Amino acid sequence: MGTVVETGIDVLQRLGHPLITGRRIGLVTNPTGITADFRSSIEVCSNLETSVLTALFACEHGLYGELQAGKRVEDVQDERFGVPVFSLYGISKKPTADMLQHVDTVVFDIQDLGVRFYTYLTTLSYVMEACAEHGKSLLVLDRPNPLGGALCEGGFLKAGFESMVGAWTMPIRTGMTIGELARMMNDLRGLGCDLDIVPLTGWNRSMEFTATGLPWMMPSPNIPTMDTVRVYGGTCLFEGTNVSEGRGTTRPFEWIGAPWLDGRKLAERLNGYRLPGVHFHSVYMSPTFSKYQGELCDGVRLFVTDIERFESVRTGLTLLHEVMNLHPDHFKWLEPPKDRSRYFIDLLTGGDDVRRLIGTDDGLRLIVDSWREQAEEWKIIRKSYLLYGEE
Repeated sequence: MGTVVETGIDVLQRLGHPLITGRRIGLVTNPTGITADFRSSIEVCSNLETSVLTALFACEHGLYGELQAGKRVEDVQDERFGVPVFSLYGISKKPTADMLQHVDTVVFDIQDLGVRFYTYLTTLSYVMEACAEHGKSLLVLDRPNPLGGALCEGGFLKAGFESMVGAWTMPIRTGMTIGELARMMNDLRGLGCDLDIVPLTGWNRSMEFTATGLPWMMPSPNIPTMDTVRVYGGTCLFEGTNVSEGRGTTRPFEWIGAPWLDGRKLAERLNGYRLPGVHFHSVYMSPTFSKYQGELCDGVRLFVTDIERFESVRTGLTLLHEVMNLHPDHFKWLEPPKDRSRYFIDLLTGGDDVRRLIGTDDGLRLIVDSWREQAEEWKIIRKSYLLYGEE
């Protein structure tokens, strides 16, 4: 299949842009910053004739995707390109005045997942704030929402639950590209960032990433394929529990399990819901790192059977609900670290409703119904910020 979509970096290398002409540029990127013909965004920006690359910025997982989740990123000097690499996932999550001293325009080129708690979106938010504070312009090179732009899921993040896995009020599954979200945040949050977007060509809201013809690069070490991306918005909730979300297995986020879990019974219960577009199957795995490292775990693998009908967030909530009911003596929420007061599940879900209500049929129904209403409200709010029409 040939490439049918041009990303922002493809358009930029072909046409250039006034925001970088004659400017010193700092590039926020990682391995997903890649052209349709497999050139890195760093290479493209370093070879632009009308501007000079003076800095690189690394977010979670590092500039070259070399670090596991949560690992601190350090400032280094990039030997190949001869510029400093400043960490946005270390002491500071936001670019400082010193980091931006030799930068006129920041260029942002990272593939996100269209999911609120993926940290690259939060990094974009911090970059926008810093550009506004220090008088720098920002150019976002747009990339497709890999899940398409039609379906939105999950409730709004509530005030007081902002974190690196939730920068701002939005549902879990946004149905927007990172460029569209930048426009929306800049306006509704009143950031005042001198912002422009290099839009996609050839993309529409019905297109999943597999339809674009673009090369898929792992956005992080545990998101290897589109199979992972499709389920991530629901199964990532298990990061806030004592159940393995599949890190350290060959099927991260597609499989959840624990030594004490009854996978056969859990799969039977879940398949009884007849959730759209998904089948559950009992599978044993032994994680090589993270939770239950080296232990044999029973669990279930999710098979997405209809990508258009599958609802990852609703599926994840139902899975959480049934694990709690099946194993009330074993299941636990991960406690907040000693220096913090908020449960990680609350940060992921954007409030404490899930932790308080899930586990009862009425509680599950209340969350699913209220989140569906909020997702529909989000569709109305986002309308004027869409760059690629409506589904």
